[in-house]
Amino acid sequence: MYRWYVVNTKSGHEKKVKQNLEHRLVSLGQSRAVRQIVVPTETVSELKEGQKVSVEKRTMPGYVLVNMDLTDDSWILVKDTPGVTGFVGASNEPVPLTQSEVDRLLHREVAQKVATKAQFAVGESVKVISGPLSDFSGEISEVNQEQSKLKVLVSIFGRETPVEVGFDQVKKI
Repeated sequence: MYRWYVVNTKSGHEKKVKQNLEHRLVSLGQSRAVRQIVVPTETVSELKEGQKVSVEKRTMPGYVLVNMDLTDDSWILVKDTPGVTGFVGASNEPVPLTQSEVDRLLHREVAQKVATKAQFAVGESVKVISGPLSDFSGEISEVNQEQSKLKVLVSIFGRETPVEVGFDQVKKI
C-alpha cells in the first residue's frame, strides 16, 4: 500500500537526493516501488532593490517526502541512496504520515499565504519613492514584517517625524 514517508537528508542536499533516488529507481528497475518524491517548498515574495521577486524556499530543510509502497527492497533502496541519512521514525520502522499532515506539508490548503520578507533593517537610510512623502529621505526606526510596513524618521520642517510606509514605497540609498 502506498503511503507518504519522511526521509531525512543532509541539509541543503534535498534536490540532489531527489535526483539520486529517481536515478536509482530507474537503474535498479524499482520504479513501481515509489510513486512520487517531493521536496516541500513555498513561494515567498521578497523585496530586492525596490522590486518584488518571487523566490522558492524549502519549508522543511533536511527532509524529502516519498510516496512509496514500503517493502524490504524499497526501504533498502531509499535508505542506501547517497545523501539519505534515514527515515523519520524508529530505526527499522518508518512512520507513515497521516493524510492531514500530507495535505499541510504539500500546501493543499484552500488559502495559501505568500509571505513577504523584507531586506530592511533598523538604522538603514531609505528614500520614499511613492505616496505623499515621495522624494523624502530618512532612517528606519522600526520594521513590521507581519504588516509589511516600516517606520521611517523623515525630516519635515526641521523635525524628525515618524512616518509609516509600506515595503514597496521605499528603496535603500
